[in-house]
Order: sequence, then C-alpha cells, then structure tokens
Amino acid sequence: LHHRTGQMGDTDDVETSLQSSFQPGMKLEVANKSSPDTYWVATIITTCGQLLLLRFSGYGEDRKADFWCDVMTAELHPVGWCAQNNKTLMPPEAIKEKYSDWTEFLIQDLTGSRTAPANLLEGPLRGKNTVDLIVEGSVLELQDTCDPFLFWPARVIQNIGGRLCLRFAGLSEEHRTQDIWLFYLDVRLRPVGWATENGLTLEPPRELRCLQSPSDWQQALEEARCVGQKNPLPLEVFKDHVDLPKHSFKVGMKLEMVPWWDHLQICPVSVTKVYNEFYFQVTVDDLSADTKPCSVVCHNNSLGILPVQWCLKNGISLERPQGYDGQDFDWADYLKKSGTEAAPDACFPDTWQTRGFAKDMWLEAVNPTEPKEVCVAQITQVAGRLLWLQLEGVAKPLSECIVDSESMDIFPVGWCEANAYPLTPPLKPVSPKQKKIAVVQPEKHKLTPCAANGRYCCSKIFINHRCFSGPYLNKGRIAELPQAVGPGKCAHVLKELLSMLINAAYKPGRVLKELQEMEDSSWDCQEETLKAKYKGKTYRSTIQIVRIAEQIPDFCRKVCLKLQCCPNLFSPTLVADKCPENCSLQTKTKFTHYYGKKRKLSRTVDTESDQAKPARRRKKRKAIFVQKKRRSFTVDYTPGSLLVRSLFFSSNEDDEDFTLHSGSEGTSSEARDDSSVAEVGSSRPRRAVTLRRATSAGQGSYKSLDTGLRRSTRSLSAYNRSNKEYQPPKEQEVQMQEDENQLVLDRNPLEWTVDEVIQFINSTDCSSLANIFQEQDIDGQALLLLTLPTVQECMDLKLGPAIKLCHHIERVKVAFYKQYAN
Repeated sequence: LHHRTGQMGDTDDVETSLQSSFQPGMKLEVANKSSPDTYWVATIITTCGQLLLLRFSGYGEDRKADFWCDVMTAELHPVGWCAQNNKTLMPPEAIKEKYSDWTEFLIQDLTGSRTAPANLLEGPLRGKNTVDLIVEGSVLELQDTCDPFLFWPARVIQNIGGRLCLRFAGLSEEHRTQDIWLFYLDVRLRPVGWATENGLTLEPPRELRCLQSPSDWQQALEEARCVGQKNPLPLEVFKDHVDLPKHSFKVGMKLEMVPWWDHLQICPVSVTKVYNEFYFQVTVDDLSADTKPCSVVCHNNSLGILPVQWCLKNGISLERPQGYDGQDFDWADYLKKSGTEAAPDACFPDTWQTRGFAKDMWLEAVNPTEPKEVCVAQITQVAGRLLWLQLEGVAKPLSECIVDSESMDIFPVGWCEANAYPLTPPLKPVSPKQKKIAVVQPEKHKLTPCAANGRYCCSKIFINHRCFSGPYLNKGRIAELPQAVGPGKCAHVLKELLSMLINAAYKPGRVLKELQEMEDSSWDCQEETLKAKYKGKTYRSTIQIVRIAEQIPDFCRKVCLKLQCCPNLFSPTLVADKCPENCSLQTKTKFTHYYGKKRKLSRTVDTESDQAKPARRRKKRKAIFVQKKRRSFTVDYTPGSLLVRSLFFSSNEDDEDFTLHSGSEGTSSEARDDSSVAEVGSSRPRRAVTLRRATSAGQGSYKSLDTGLRRSTRSLSAYNRSNKEYQPPKEQEVQMQEDENQLVLDRNPLEWTVDEVIQFINSTDCSSLANIFQEQDIDGQALLLLTLPTVQECMDLKLGPAIKLCHHIERVKVAFYKQYAN
C-alpha cells in the first residue's frame, strides 16, 4: 500500500476476481513437442491471464524445464483425455530414464490431485477468467435480506469486473429502480437450483410481491429455471465463495453496528432472533413507543458488527438509541437497566485489524445512496477494520460514509478505468485557490518581511535569457520566464525557480532526473518535492535545495553545469549585455563538451571483429546496456531446453542479468545530447522511444548487446514454438526470405531505420500498430530490445496484441542471432 500517493493495493475480493479460473496445482495433459502424437501430464505452477506456467510430472522441484503456454493456442486437455481418445502418454526424453515404472508413478502423482476443468480448455469458455464466465442474461438465486431461508432468481443485467447488476425474475425494464448491485463473491448469491436442493423456499421478496400477480411470479420462476438449466453458470464461478463459519450469538445479546440505512453513524443493536448456527437477526435499539423495528439478517462474517464499547475504546461517537433518557450514553448503565448482556468479544473475529489502510489514502468506492455510482474517495479516518470515507463529486451531507475494510464496495484506484466503467469525478471548487508564486519583476525592488533574517533569505535570482540554454531546456520557453525570481526564503525561491526550469524543458522528466542526482556534502540543504508533467503523466522526485543565502551562487552554478547550459543562465548576478563565459561565441558542440559531460568530439565504433569503422552520424538518441553480471549460455534449440520466463517476467530475480538505461532528446535547433538518462523513479514505465544502444569508444558494445539478445532470443523462441497458429508474412519490403518458418535477413536489423521497421510491421498481421512505431521513433536497434513487459507498458497494449507483436519481434531476434550476433 502506498501512503499519500493516490494509490491503494487491491482488496482481497478484487484480487480474487482477477485470478484465472486455472489454479496452481491443477493437472492436465499436454502435447510433447519432441515426440509427435504423444502427451504427458503437467502441473500448473502459476498463471498470468490466459498464460500458464507448466511443469511436466517427474521433474519434482526442478524448475529448469518449466515452460509457458497460451490456453487459447496450446494443445491442452484434462487428465484422462488420452485414455478416452487412445492417445499415448509418454514422458519427455530428458527424464525418460528417471523411473522404471511410469504407470506406478502417475498413479501416485495423480492421487488426490485436481484436473483442470474440461470446459475451460475447449469451447466458448476456453481461457476465460472466473469473472468473465458470468455473462449478461445469466441467472442466479439471490437470498432475501430479511429471511435467510427465502430465495428468488435474479438475472444478470451487467457485469462490471465482477460487480453484478441484478434484476429479480418477473420484473421488467420499468422496474429498474429495484435493481440490485452485488459483487459476485457475495454469500447471498447461489447457482440455480441451490435453494431447492437445500430445502429452502423460492418466493419473491415481500416488498415486491404487490408488483405482479401470483401467476405472473410463478411463470417468471419457471422461465428463470429454464434459462438456468439451459445455460448454467460453471461451478468455477462459485469456487471462491467463502463458507460461513458458525456463530455464537444468543437472543438478547447487545452489540454495536453500522446501520445499513445510515452509513455515517454507529448505534446499539440487539440480537432478536437466531435462525440456526449460521444466521441470526439483529434489530436496532429503539426505546420510543409505536416504532416499527428495523431488523436485518446477519452471520458471523457480516460487515459492520462490533463488540460493545468498541466506539469508546476507539474514541468514536456512539449514537444513542431513540427514546433514551440522558445526555451521555453509558453501556454499563444501559445493560443493567435492560437486564441484558454484551456479546463476548470472541463473537467478533478480526475486529481490531486495520488491513493496512491509512488516513489520506485514495480509493474508489460505491456511493451508498446510489449503488450504480462509483466515486473517487479519500480515507479520512481509520479505526480497527472500519474506514471513514469522503466521497468526491457527491453533494454533502451524503458525501461521507463508513465502510468495512472487507467491504465489496471499495476498489483500488484505477479499477473503473480498467473495467471501462464511468468514475464520478470530484466536484470543481467554486473559487479555487491561486498558486502563490514568488516572482518579482526587475522594476520591483521591495523586499519581503523575511529580510530580517538574511542568512536564510536571498534577494533576486536572475534568469539571463541571452545565455546558452543547453540541450535540455527550450530556449523559447526560457524567454517566456520572468527576468527574476525573489526575494524570499532561499528554499522557496529556488524551488520556484527549479519548477520553472523543469516546465521549460523539452522533456521535464529528464531535467527532474538530473536535478535528483545533485548533492554536495558541504551544502546545508532541505528536501523539496518537485514534479514534472509530460505527455499526460506526472513524475515526482525529492530534490536537495540549499537554504542558506551564501550557498546559492554555488548551487545555481552546479545546476547549470548539470543541465549543460551556461553557468550564468540563472544566477544571483544579472548579465546585462555580454556573458562573461562568452557562451554566444562558442559552438554548441564545444560548449557542451567543456561545460557538460566532456564527451569526445569525435569517436569511432569498434565491431566485434575489432575492425574500426567510421561512426555513422545518427540523429536519434541511443541507449546502452550496462551488464550487471555474466552467465554463460549453451545455445540449444531443442524445445526442452528453452524457457519463455524472461519474456513475461523481465524483472524476476532469476532472470534479470542487465539493466537498461534509457535516454531521450529534445527537438529544438540547439545542440542535442546523446546522454542516456533513466526516467524518474524505477516504477515509472520506460518509453520505447528511449530504448537505444549507445555506441561507446572501445570494445564490448556489441558484446554486451549480444548477451542481452541471447537471453531474449532463447525466451522468445520457446513462445514461438508454442504458438501454432502463426502465419509468416507474405510480403516484405525489408527484403526477407522464409526458410522453414525462420526469417533470413538480407540486412542487419541493427542498421534498420524507423521506416524499415514500419515496413516490417506493415507486412505482418500487426500492421495496425505501425503508427505507434512511427510516433515513438523505434528503429532496428530499439526493436531488438523490446520485450513483452516493455511493449505492454510503453505502447499501452493489452496482453493479446502485445503477445502477437512480440512473436514477430522474436523472429527477427532469432534471425539476427543466427546471422549476425556470432
């Protein structure tokens, strides 16, 4: 969980809804790649969407031969399929001699195990997640809120990420105000026929019976049963439903509860009926005469029920019962006068746990007064397992509510966007506060009150527009800045100045990264958080800023050198006509050399054969592989030796052997820099446009690139062989030939231009993605560095299209490795 960052981890229910219908430990029969028409039993190790990581039986805990496969394309069958279809079960060659009696081994291995469901391996449900199995028109049985033994069928009108809009059988569109929203894991939902099998009653809710005649209700019941029997929901839908534990409540016991009709108070309630060992009824205490009791059915896991004195121990106000005499409510006095007892704390499991939530976290929550509406919400208070939420975009006083941390009506940030469901945005303030900027024009010389303490205050810091702005800053945007910032507190003035510079950059994220790396042990600093906005994304970073006036000149000069601009671009000294550094008289290349990172003004490229060639002039920025550790690989193209693990989990601790530093470059007419700068924060997505190979002087550039490509090649090759539906491109303007489904390249892909990459993409079935390669400036070098996580993050592609695109990139990598990498 991320505190105060606008993010929140998935709740347990949402996390469960994202899980695949296939579970680790399930067994299935998989085709042997090395031996046609033979199969072997495999175990599911883990799942990733429609991808399964499998391990053949017999390998035990050895994971070296684990392999990934796509449920939609691989040949997978439930256990027993081979016996029914007269197919041969044969272990892989690598372990064929491990056991003398494989029949006995399979009997022991399969005893007590669970096979993958056949309907999820074939037919219309193939590869679908549990939530996707619930389609519109599906029928379930819904438990009544006032009688646990009463059920009635309900039809699914909408399924939004597992959140179901249900309409009782017998009601039409004109009764949509009676629709109910429930998460599919709610214990009130059961499959059709469940009530009858358990001897329960099928009747419409009492408050709705007047809407239809008894005959109409009976006809609706028969129609719902017919639909439920004809298109039953798979049992996998209910596999994650929690079995209710037994309760220990007794009639007359008192407790505290968040009432279902008012979500912003906690009041005393009493147990008024015990149905069985699982269900009981609670009624709100009301001492006034002639009042209709408010009751609801509860179970041991019901949300919002609390032990007596929970509010007192947590400093929360407890609502007095209606008709209670006295100003202050006291439980001891109340129990004594009513002759009742408090429910023991043992009746309330996990009442005090906070579940990791904290104040000021953000999430998305259902509006309790309008269940179809999901709002932006902020946690204003946490007590035990209860959360106090402020709903944005909802008029007061309905904007506040109390929810249980286990509620199925709260979701992590981004849930609505991921499920294409409208999110109620915050209301715009009537009179927004204007941001105060410590900017003073040159003609204004009035000092601020902080001048009394000159040590921590500074006068003006000038922005000298005529000085060289360097490769990071846009000269046009610099010209729009005021001529001076200040006076004021040193930290405040410098923070405002740095914010202006960041916003004046070609790529603000790069400048923010450069500033983040600045530090000097001699400075008296304080930390300030700065942010940069670029292409709709906001990046934040903590910067060290000096707070003593005498250190400002040194700080400004080092910032200028860090950004490779003139040391006088911004300085406590005003540059009137001519800069003391003569920055206007030097070429930009030489200036960047002397005041920047001191690159060589010319260099050559060494190939792996040690034959020096003149360096090609490239306008595009480059990136460099920095190898962390080396491993030796034996290139083996047998199916059993290839893994696809790094294709999907490039950050796995077992698979990450190198890091990729990415760089970007401005587009102005000023000098451009080839430096490689990582995006701010390791959790930020890396744009594909930044993935470039920087050719440095000396040996080893191609060698480190070859190491990375070997790993990518081995990973992608395994996936290529598991995808049997691939058809090679028929036309290729990059002059390629097919040889047994392997590309034969007439030109080294490292030398491909952006146009040649686009021509290659257009010749495949991913031609619709060619515009992305054009926008992100991806040439051949960048193409060879793309992996599945990179493609998904940088191109905003879903898993299916991303896998299809990576399949074509993998073929280029394999061809490159065979023809040029050696």
